[in-house]
Amino acid sequence: MGYYHSHLRLFGLVVLVAVVSTSAKNLPIISFDDGYNKLFGDDNLMILRDGKSVHLTLNERTGSGFVSQDLYIHGFFSASIKLPTDYTAGIVVAFYMSNADMFPKNHDEIDFEFLGNIRGKEWRVQTNVYGNGSTDTGREERYNLWFDPSEDYHQYSILWTDSYIIFYVDNIPIRVVKKSEAMGGDYPSKPMSLYATIWDGSDWATNGGKYRVNYKYAPFKAEFSDLVLHGCAVDPIEQVSKKCDKTQGSEYIPTGVTRLQRMRMESFRKRQMTYSYCYDRIRYKVAPPECVINPQEAERLRVFDPVTFGHGHHRQRKHHRRSSSRASLADTTSV
Repeated sequence: MGYYHSHLRLFGLVVLVAVVSTSAKNLPIISFDDGYNKLFGDDNLMILRDGKSVHLTLNERTGSGFVSQDLYIHGFFSASIKLPTDYTAGIVVAFYMSNADMFPKNHDEIDFEFLGNIRGKEWRVQTNVYGNGSTDTGREERYNLWFDPSEDYHQYSILWTDSYIIFYVDNIPIRVVKKSEAMGGDYPSKPMSLYATIWDGSDWATNGGKYRVNYKYAPFKAEFSDLVLHGCAVDPIEQVSKKCDKTQGSEYIPTGVTRLQRMRMESFRKRQMTYSYCYDRIRYKVAPPECVINPQEAERLRVFDPVTFGHGHHRQRKHHRRSSSRASLADTTSV
């Protein structure tokens, strides 16, 4: 355990030098009232005096969340987030885009999900992409981080264009999803809102529901600041773009992945990725058509979990059949 954590910390120190100059403070940050509305949670959502920081709380009564005032078709969406500490099993903190309220049968979604853990175990980060209601094909990836996300704020960002989606952690790209013919209509293409929530995911979030939220440790608080909504806002009725941001700080908005960033992304994925749907032989006997198989990634994951990513025999367990791809993923990954 000690060697593992020291290795992660060393990796963090190396990349930290590279990202200091591109602090979130340079981005076009907006106040909560200028860009967001409360979604649910009543008093469990607290806007700080500066108007630019928000605390979301989960307790026995309810979780909480907020949502962007506008719909967007493409753009850059970011927040600095500090996650709850101590025993956090079963907790899900989500920073994501969705249009499920407008398109309940064929919605699009781009997710950052932070999955809590038992004491002594790290938070995990999961990314996912749905398009046109393609929820039966989960496109999850899961990672460890090189830092403790409950100790300080860290920046999490989504860049969504008409041809690719990039997930960033502290300005380091961790995943690129490219639009391709193989994806068909599964690439997110309809206007979406930006959401941030904290909620009880006990049924699946930690080791397939084995460890549930323990409200003895409540309240659980997720802190958000440096909120960035930088994209093409869409009229909700006509669903055509009404404005595209060109504000101060726009020059710091990323537009893709540089050569140096790609090297950092490859280094991150080599060290930190613990799950990718493309290599899951339990869920998909044949990889989904958009997957580009990286032999090195495949071998690393096979060594990490030969049952899920190899051709080992999956032990049968007694459990209720669930259709959700999110639930089946949780069943095949450990704490």
